[in-house]
Amino acid sequence: MHDYTQLQVWIDSCSLAVRSYELTSHFPREERYGLVAQIRRSAVSIPSNIAEGSGRESAKDFERFLRISLGSAYELDTQLYLAWRIGYLDEVSASAVRGDLRKIRAMIVGLQRAIA
Repeated sequence: MHDYTQLQVWIDSCSLAVRSYELTSHFPREERYGLVAQIRRSAVSIPSNIAEGSGRESAKDFERFLRISLGSAYELDTQLYLAWRIGYLDEVSASAVRGDLRKIRAMIVGLQRAIA
């Protein structure tokens, strides 16, 4: 349906996923299967669902995957907030990545409206 690799929201969310890996590489080892895994899974889910939805045959299917992607974005925001509150992320890093995430959420909502 769409060439997802040309969508700015996909490009930006891939960059955010990479950044999430970089940020969590400094978390305590005991969080490997906890918060680190959750953050990484949520971050990867955002562009993955955009890509999967773009390959579906109908706009309705694409929109459903965009909703899933948006849900993952909110989940990631919560996890990043918790990582900051726990002290795994400094305020500057947490604020910057959460700001990028807000922009991505807005782009997902815009894309939902465009295909509706």
